[in-house]
Amino acid sequence: MLDALTQVLIYIVPFLLVLTVIVTIHELGHFWVARAFGVKVDRFAIGFGKAIFSKTDRHGIEWRVGWMPLGGYVKFSGDMDASSVPDSRGLDTLKREIVARDGVGAERDYFHFKPVWQRMLIVAAGPFANFVLAIAIFTVLFSLVGVELRPARVAEVTPGSPAAAAGFLPGDLITGLDGRDISDAGEVTRKVSLSSGDPVRFTVERQGRQIELVATPVRQVQDDPIAGRVTVGRIGLALASSRAEARQVRYNPIQAVGQGFRETGDILGTTLTYLGRIFTGRESGDQLSGPLGIAKASGALTNAAVAANPDPVATTINLLLTLTSFAAILSIGIGFLNLLPIPVLDGGHLVFYAYEAVAKKPVAAAVQEAGYRVGLALLAGLMLFATWNDLQKLNLFQFLGGLVS
Repeated sequence: MLDALTQVLIYIVPFLLVLTVIVTIHELGHFWVARAFGVKVDRFAIGFGKAIFSKTDRHGIEWRVGWMPLGGYVKFSGDMDASSVPDSRGLDTLKREIVARDGVGAERDYFHFKPVWQRMLIVAAGPFANFVLAIAIFTVLFSLVGVELRPARVAEVTPGSPAAAAGFLPGDLITGLDGRDISDAGEVTRKVSLSSGDPVRFTVERQGRQIELVATPVRQVQDDPIAGRVTVGRIGLALASSRAEARQVRYNPIQAVGQGFRETGDILGTTLTYLGRIFTGRESGDQLSGPLGIAKASGALTNAAVAANPDPVATTINLLLTLTSFAAILSIGIGFLNLLPIPVLDGGHLVFYAYEAVAKKPVAAAVQEAGYRVGLALLAGLMLFATWNDLQKLNLFQFLGGLVS
């Protein structure tokens, strides 16, 4: 019983803490921009279900914390349904009710009667806040802690591998990928892992001269301590730099901001590349994770941070830094997910508003309803697929098979 409780604390609690922070920032993005445009707000909620905390401020806004910490929302005054995009008939009805209750002109304080460009900014502010949070976290980490850069020195070449066929030799130093300079071995790993079947051009320094080698990664299944069992591209290289070659780099505040933007952009670019490869059939999609996989990753990171140094102070610092980095990456993922053009997400709302900006009228209610049905189905399918991946990585089906055999 104690072991089970410990596992819950290690895997679930860090995930929920990180998720709560990210969701709060996301919703604050919507909230702050809405208030800047003078939009009336009824409620700002973190979590769902029965309130464990609720307070109404002098502006009439209820600040609420639900017992189920799995999301949040901002409820604008006049919201009639989950879409927050009523059609022309709904707007006319809402306007009559507002005018009858508060007088002529009162409707201008309501979200639905703001100019479409303001509504688009309010909706986009949530994902944008997630990206800002990630950039801010990376900026702090790069300036205060820095980053360890390890050159991509080839330590071993697997016989018969694509790397061996390309002509790699132990001692080679990889300095570029597809014409782009690199400074860390992690860049090689990321590039190769998402390039199965695609030739990669390596710039290599060998005995004081530069040469170019081309290798095509092949798909291999590997057990990652964080991601679990996944299929990635490999060329058969082992990279290892000496202690003398590794260097710890700390950036000044301006450089750190630039690195924060770059890191966030790289993660978004990697995500887009991976999704594009899934749709073109070049990736299986087994790296997509749902809540179970994310919780497992947070637990694995927590365990690694604790195991890195038994000293309580060092453990606390390692844990804080690890979860902070994890929060930045997860924040980017949540921001990106919300920008997908699915009607139940912020991206779907932006599509509706873009149509309204062009057509000069809201999307018809019937079209919205159909869009929401399709959107819910797509989102549910995505979550089921991600959860299936999580269960496969956790070897749950093998475990169940052992129970019934």
